[in-house]
Amino acid sequence: MSSPWLALRSLFWAAALPGIVAGYVPWRYFGLGQVALAWRDPFQLLGILLAVLGVGLLATCIWEFARRGRGTLAPVDPPRELVVQGLYRFVRNPMYFSVATILLGELLIVRTAALALYCACWLALVNLFVIGYEEPALRRQFGESYEQYTKRVGRWIPRLPRGD
Repeated sequence: MSSPWLALRSLFWAAALPGIVAGYVPWRYFGLGQVALAWRDPFQLLGILLAVLGVGLLATCIWEFARRGRGTLAPVDPPRELVVQGLYRFVRNPMYFSVATILLGELLIVRTAALALYCACWLALVNLFVIGYEEPALRRQFGESYEQYTKRVGRWIPRLPRGD
């Protein structure tokens, strides 16, 4: 990261956005805070693995946004450079993918209909936000370089980068 101020902004927005969506809300309102882990339960073990993987992926994305893009994950403090390195070589929205991975892990741990509904609503809203706001904003900001990027890299489904 290029500055302590950027690091602080990145930490703040990580806590404020995915921290609330995938941390506080499931913990406080959907039973994650009260769950008794059964270490022999394969669903809970897979859930823990997915949640930890999602956190690691998200941290990698936040680092890449700060290091390469000189910005944060927040729409009000976005990267100044188009980030197409790291996990962004495989999927255009790895932060949302990471949060979805965390939520899926939490769903496997808690296994409640309420959390499943919350996850489904979050996925629908994120999809609407990405298609309705984020992608048009990126097209305006980065122009042809973003267009070329969208042709090489999928929105949600990770794929191996082409050798072009």
